[in-house]
Amino acid sequence: MDKQVLARLQELGATLFRINLSHTKLEDVAEVIDFIQAHSTVPVCLDSEGAQMRTGSLTGGSVTVPESAVIFARREAVAGDARTLSLYPDGIVDSLRVGDFISIDFNAVLVQVIEMTPEGAKLRVLTGGKIGQNKAVTVERPIDMPPLTVKDQAALRVGREKGLKYAALSFANRESDVDVIREIVGDETFVISKIECRNGLRNLSGIAAKSDGLLIDRGDLSREFPVERIPALQKHIVRVAKVAGRKVYVATNLLESMITAPGPTRAEVNDVYNTLLDGVDGLVLAAETAIGAHPVACASMIVKLIREYEAGPEAVAGAYDLESASLLVEPHGGQLIHREQEAPEADELARFDSLTVDQNVLMDCQQIAQGTYSPLSGFMTQDALQAVLGEYRLPQGSAWTLPIMLQVAAVQAREIHPGERIVLKSEAGVAHALLDVSEVFPVEFDAIVERWFGTASMDHPGVARLADGGGFFVAGDITLIAPLQSPYRQFELTPAQTRFVFGHKGWSRVVGFHTRNVIHRVHEHIQLSALAQSGADGLYVSPVIGPKKAGDFLPEPIMRSYQMMLDQGLYPEGKVVLGSFATYSRYAGPREAVFTALCRKNMGCSHFIVGRDHTGVGNFYRANEIPALFEKLGDIGLTPIFFDAIGYNPKRDGYVALGAAETLESISGTEMRSALRAGQTLPEWFMRASIQNMLLAELNAGQPVFSD
Repeated sequence: MDKQVLARLQELGATLFRINLSHTKLEDVAEVIDFIQAHSTVPVCLDSEGAQMRTGSLTGGSVTVPESAVIFARREAVAGDARTLSLYPDGIVDSLRVGDFISIDFNAVLVQVIEMTPEGAKLRVLTGGKIGQNKAVTVERPIDMPPLTVKDQAALRVGREKGLKYAALSFANRESDVDVIREIVGDETFVISKIECRNGLRNLSGIAAKSDGLLIDRGDLSREFPVERIPALQKHIVRVAKVAGRKVYVATNLLESMITAPGPTRAEVNDVYNTLLDGVDGLVLAAETAIGAHPVACASMIVKLIREYEAGPEAVAGAYDLESASLLVEPHGGQLIHREQEAPEADELARFDSLTVDQNVLMDCQQIAQGTYSPLSGFMTQDALQAVLGEYRLPQGSAWTLPIMLQVAAVQAREIHPGERIVLKSEAGVAHALLDVSEVFPVEFDAIVERWFGTASMDHPGVARLADGGGFFVAGDITLIAPLQSPYRQFELTPAQTRFVFGHKGWSRVVGFHTRNVIHRVHEHIQLSALAQSGADGLYVSPVIGPKKAGDFLPEPIMRSYQMMLDQGLYPEGKVVLGSFATYSRYAGPREAVFTALCRKNMGCSHFIVGRDHTGVGNFYRANEIPALFEKLGDIGLTPIFFDAIGYNPKRDGYVALGAAETLESISGTEMRSALRAGQTLPEWFMRASIQNMLLAELNAGQPVFSD
């Protein structure tokens, strides 16, 4: 059992967790119930062994029996092998007769009873194959068995003591079987009778009348009926349940391929969809989540199929470009902004006035148009600026912390008028965006600077940028007509593209990581810790590739360091996606920490790593200001994962918070850059040797590594 998997399944909408008593020891039942209840609020159901014959324990877990061999089924429990085995429950061998045909392990092996002896039964192997332990055994004639085993009765009493209100009766044969389980679990318990044998079908109406719900176990039914009859039997059982006013559920073989594969087959998704069309009330995942390699992905697929079913075929008729159901966090504000179009012809562009802007403005234009800043559709108005600075919200109510402004000089502002469209060009004269001007208003520096940055000091790079940026702001919606050229094109992913990638991988819970540094070992530690803490499906690393302040790492070595991590298999396989984020640092401390989180939310991240001095600069912000702002904002649709400063403990060879009462080695970005500039080698616990060697080789070759 995995508490994080339990939490994810609950998050995805699981309504019942089933404990299969056929695969749970009696002495473990109480512990398993306690574990589930400690880590989930989803009700627990005990699923009985019931009136079913099974193989006993086998040496090595399984044996292969050859055709025409004679094997012996003993009366008492033994550790079986290729010649001798035992059957469960104890004493069931006495129910066999000479001539009985017996299918073992879902028809993998067929045997016939050829002799009964005081010790057991001799069996001739008619179809050889592999037999597993604790596997179903079917005799080709009715065998009268009690509805509950001794183990069932004891386990159900434990469940009642633990307050369980759900129980499943396996292999319900007749309505009186339901009375037997009710005597133990009580009338207040929701009893689900499992229809998985011939007698259960013969007595279906009576069983339904006594039960609260029916469960169609298609796997065990297919041991007693030809597989081609199962679809019709399923529809029949559903109809009987509906007439009786009972809930009905379907189990087995829903997404069986996903026990090992990351995705289902087309046949499976069609089966699940058509099972929903039959009118069932629930779908039961068994091996897919109990022993499968992709339990969360299986549950996610079921949820998506349910959403498609609930939308109905008419929802997609004619809308063939409709996006599939997504389990990713929804974009901030509910909709991903998209404002891109083909560039107009040159003569049409020439009709508009133009404004030359720097790379930072054009990067903002691109991120607005591609939805990274959703719900923003352009540069902020004066009302929006005041709302963000005063209330940390946009006028329509969405949480937002960072002003996104187009700042111009007075001489430019005089030529810009509300209601007109202007072309925003790069310093090279390339037209990149159209701005539909809604407002031009003065920069009231003294009134906004401290609310924006928490300081008016000109030593703060954000304050200095605002002071030098011009005396007016221009507001208006943006339309991108030509994306910026970038040497990091292979890493560029728009929010729509990241969501496509995450969906393709089957991810629904994703941790985002923002950085402007080459990776070092503490970053590795917090990334992997965040993955574990959140139970996320994957990690999205998106370093900033825009202009940096002097001394910062340039984008090229940053991206290369992360690509090396992936190439060298230093991350968990299939758990990390690398993508660049074309923006620039505002160094606005808490406001920018929330802003970078919201950007990752728009990219599809449900969680976001926040460091002690995330997006800060110098000593302008206190360590507790960032979590305090997240708390003030409340639920923003994304969960921050906070980390204090981390150090290395040589004695434990591990990384812990610097505040711990231990002797720790600290990791300093300044120290890291100074050592690299001096050609010095850092300890392996500080930075991986392969990353260091790459950086030192670049520096030795005269290649730029740091911003001037």
